Amino acid sequence: MNDENKQLLMGRDITIRCLEKHGVEVVFAYPGGQAIELHQALQDSTIRVILPRHEQGGAFAADGYARATGKVGVCMATSGPGATNLLTGIADAYMDSIPVVIITGQVPASLIGKNAFQETDIIGMTRPIVKHSYLVLKAADLPQIISEAFYLAASGRPGPVLIDIPKNVQQEKCLIDLDAEANIRSYDPKRPVKSEDIATLKALIAKAERPCLYIGGGIITANAAEELRKFAEGYHIPVATTLMGLGAFPDEHPLSLRLLGMHGTVYANYAVNEADLLLTFGARFDDRVTGNPANFAVDATIVHVDIDESEINKNKPARYGIVADIREVLVELNKEPLYREYAAWMAQIAAWKRQFPLHYKVKPHRVQPQYVIETLYELTGGRAIIVPGVGQHQMWAAQYYKYSFPRQHLTSGGLGSMGFGLPAAMGAKVARPDQLVINIDGDGSFQMNIQELGTLHVENIGVKMIILNNQYLGMVAQWEDRFYGSRRGNTVLGSEQDERPYPDFVTIARGYNIPGREVYSREELIPALEEMLATDGPFLLDVHTGYDEHVLPMIPAGKDYHSIITE
Repeated sequence: MNDENKQLLMGRDITIRCLEKHGVEVVFAYPGGQAIELHQALQDSTIRVILPRHEQGGAFAADGYARATGKVGVCMATSGPGATNLLTGIADAYMDSIPVVIITGQVPASLIGKNAFQETDIIGMTRPIVKHSYLVLKAADLPQIISEAFYLAASGRPGPVLIDIPKNVQQEKCLIDLDAEANIRSYDPKRPVKSEDIATLKALIAKAERPCLYIGGGIITANAAEELRKFAEGYHIPVATTLMGLGAFPDEHPLSLRLLGMHGTVYANYAVNEADLLLTFGARFDDRVTGNPANFAVDATIVHVDIDESEINKNKPARYGIVADIREVLVELNKEPLYREYAAWMAQIAAWKRQFPLHYKVKPHRVQPQYVIETLYELTGGRAIIVPGVGQHQMWAAQYYKYSFPRQHLTSGGLGSMGFGLPAAMGAKVARPDQLVINIDGDGSFQMNIQELGTLHVENIGVKMIILNNQYLGMVAQWEDRFYGSRRGNTVLGSEQDERPYPDFVTIARGYNIPGREVYSREELIPALEEMLATDGPFLLDVHTGYDEHVLPMIPAGKDYHSIITE
């Protein structure tokens, strides 16, 4: 280290200067006693600080920022309850492989382990839900640790990385060189493509009569959507997409089978399960796709390509597992494509599409949620970034909005976190101010982080919000209808003593100085959507759908595609 490059800085300033060095433009940060030094340092920084109204909102916003851009999202909180409020957001990023760096303040090192005021072992609590974590004990270590954290979060299979900084370390002064680089000898995420793997893949494709692609969020993470399209067209292979992969392949492409899995299209589930060659690229055979893995794609030769070696054979045995960057694999495969007509296979898929289209029974007396999303798709030209919460509305948003580009559909897939939608949309809009960002939510999910309306107003973040309001925890109620004789187990959110649906979301939004409008009839919907889209800044649309819809198709948990429910 060259002494001429050293500066005398406090730990708090080192931290923020290192964030600047790594290109951080926005931090979602909530202050507190053990993070106050970091916030003081942020006052002298070019970094934009967005104050969420709850730390969970900050974690989801950093997550949404990362999903919308592919960059590392950053959030910050104080010790104790501030740190524990981040846990759900951290777990969400972990489950969906989202690059986030989380910085928490901690009690002084001399008090760690003594149950000091607002002390929690956030390292221990987050160990199962982070890619890596650091407890910083010397300010001089901060540049190296922060470099490593950003490298770990973004490389290989991305994920969240936690940095816990005791207050005394934030206050410590030292001579420091800020230009430390990541150097982790035990970690090498680069997985070169092997020529023998490409040869094996091409040989399998050449023998197949019913090939099918099953692709996931790894395609989006690897920035491989264009290579995937070239591969599907060059080899003439149909494409089924997971919830996390939506947008990686255009829904309206002739080779698209659209969504796969529990609430996927009938024809996607049939094609994947009746294929003789299943090419699984950047997906992980999760239970919402496979049901009982033993009954999934039983006649297929399965090829699994993933950047994470631990996913190969974890949930479903593969005939060939290839650990590599899927983009590099596709680049090699696209050099000499093997186009075939597969006439009988394509005819069978076309027949399934005709027989089992994605549909619902129109009820003119209702503003049906499917109709809301279809109408939104038409009015936005299919170009909006859609950020749903979790529940029935999430599945309808996946089914009835057609996605055409990566990072267009941002959803809590693996963890299924209610409360994700509004703050994640907030982070996405901060990341992509030039894009129309729409949070599609349910009345249950929206209320879990409703306080972030305050952040939208104060920071002038122009998220559009559509609440599909049925006064129920709809997805659980659907399960009650299907499997528990419609016996309600605390799934009703409305109140019989109120004359109108409860609560009044538009009045709440106006309390935050955000305009809004209610919709009760089909005739009101288009003018209301047009007003929402024409409004400069945030807008809340409360659409009263009533509870008389189920998300279909549906494969019951643990069952296979033969058990799919369509009516």
